[in-house]
Amino acid sequence: MWDDPDGAPAERYGDLRVLGASAIDGECPQACLECGSPLAGDQHYCLACGARAGMRSRQLEELLRRMQETGSDGAAVATSPSTERLSGAHVADDAEASRSGGLRLPPARVCALLVLAFLGFGILMGNAARSRVADSLASARAPLKLELPAAASTASSGAPAVSGAEASSPESSGSASSGPPEAEAQATPSAAAGAKSAAPTTTSTGSSNSQSGSGSSGSGSSGSGSGSSGSGSGSSGSGSKGSSKSAASGPAKTLPPIKHVFVIMLSDEPYASVFGPSSTAPYLSGTLEHKGELLVRYDSVAHEELADGAALISGQGPTAETAANCPDYTEMAPTGSAPDEQALGAGCVYPSSTHTLPGQLVAKHLTWRAYVQGIDEPGAAQGACAHPTLGQADATADQTASDGPYATFRNPFVYFSAILDSPECAADDVGVSGLKGDLASAKRTPSFSYVVPDRCHDGNPTPCTAGAPAGMAAAEAFLQEVVPEIMGSKAYKESGLLVITVDEAPSSGPLADSSSCCGQPLFPNAPAKTLSGAPKGGGTVGALLLSPYVKGATTSQEQYNHFSLLRTIEDLFGLAHLGYAGLSAVNSFEPAMFTAGKG
Repeated sequence: MWDDPDGAPAERYGDLRVLGASAIDGECPQACLECGSPLAGDQHYCLACGARAGMRSRQLEELLRRMQETGSDGAAVATSPSTERLSGAHVADDAEASRSGGLRLPPARVCALLVLAFLGFGILMGNAARSRVADSLASARAPLKLELPAAASTASSGAPAVSGAEASSPESSGSASSGPPEAEAQATPSAAAGAKSAAPTTTSTGSSNSQSGSGSSGSGSSGSGSGSSGSGSGSSGSGSKGSSKSAASGPAKTLPPIKHVFVIMLSDEPYASVFGPSSTAPYLSGTLEHKGELLVRYDSVAHEELADGAALISGQGPTAETAANCPDYTEMAPTGSAPDEQALGAGCVYPSSTHTLPGQLVAKHLTWRAYVQGIDEPGAAQGACAHPTLGQADATADQTASDGPYATFRNPFVYFSAILDSPECAADDVGVSGLKGDLASAKRTPSFSYVVPDRCHDGNPTPCTAGAPAGMAAAEAFLQEVVPEIMGSKAYKESGLLVITVDEAPSSGPLADSSSCCGQPLFPNAPAKTLSGAPKGGGTVGALLLSPYVKGATTSQEQYNHFSLLRTIEDLFGLAHLGYAGLSAVNSFEPAMFTAGKG
């Protein structure tokens, strides 16, 4: 107890002294009892010395009492007014420490270092575990565009589901009530071709003209033989242009107005050797790839080279002889016809009743030309439309024994009687040297151009002659000469599409590949063995699309094959689908690929 200057009794509350009556009433004194600094009526702490003015709460007094009586080690602690005041200033921190058992966070700098250490560890682990696309695709050096199929939905009416390539297009992603896009009808497949039913399919009202029987339009000449089919497709082709499963919703109508299609066909290389990181053709896998769209899941349909070339221009499956590149140039003995316009029989040269893409084009007053290096050129041993005599052995069929650059089996046009028996063969199956002159004007440039390097420049790993360079490095010189001529032409710049692909992947050796896609059928003339129940194909080869309508440095993950390319060409020119190009599981190239404006 102590007395104030006026003699009024006072009490001590901890380290603060308040006047008795005012302290009891909870009022603050008018001056700090420690330093004498003036205080406002509602001021609880002195700004000069930090002393409290007024009574503490009972809870705080009880906590301070317990802390004074017992230290952290259980011993009594003696306090003085100064230590009591210090403990009061930090009572909040001490109370928190008491509740947490004495544990406190490390200093701020230590916490920051720990956070940075954990973040760095996470980044290292993520880099170690992530999938490196650059190790598998050359195109990963550029921005990668993945076109993933949208989930297929079924309309309430029970319509069949749409395949992934269709669902991914904006036009086919409308409301469920509109139903799936319309597809082209096809003849019922035989049991041998039943494998295609495993793929998603759609049904349609009949565009049966594209599946017309081959026997009904047979003739001895190309003009009439394929013209009958072509005429049928020409008159209804524009109407069945939506036969790319999209007549109802219209994706096929969004294809650009391409008037000139160029195909450069390389030979006998897998995707990894042509477009992958291990490619020895940097002009193709680097320079050109960054200017176009790469189809990384594009497959060939058979082994060997001739079987794929014939499939691309007719939709026909191989015979046993064409699957061996026809060592003997024999005429096919037809034994009938199979579903999907397939000609049945054995032999090499398809009968005149077998329709072809050139015949379709001629019937619609469009043009075609094959530019085959090694024929009809200065120094060439053979002229235009070169082929052996029927019934004779083909000296160019054995690549290991042949010493010339030209191989007949790389020229599929001379394996169709409808072309051989027409004047177009001698006029339009010519050497590569004629390409430059035809590109001089858009009017002279054919609607469809098929460009074939000779065996010394087609990328085939087998040298054309002993000691000659082979593989993709040898194909570079050909591509660097021909591709700039095409891309620099008026026909290409105005309305062109260039496709660079490979006829087949190797059928043997360490890079052998017989994978397939797109409802691969079991060919009736040459039943293929199956791999794990799937029909045997020609392996993944890839394809590069170049066009003023195609964005550069893009990549598509959709599945396509040579039949898809034939179907796309037919859609562009308003033609019906020949042979296996009309299968419901075979898709035309997506219109979404052609969204770039002409530069």
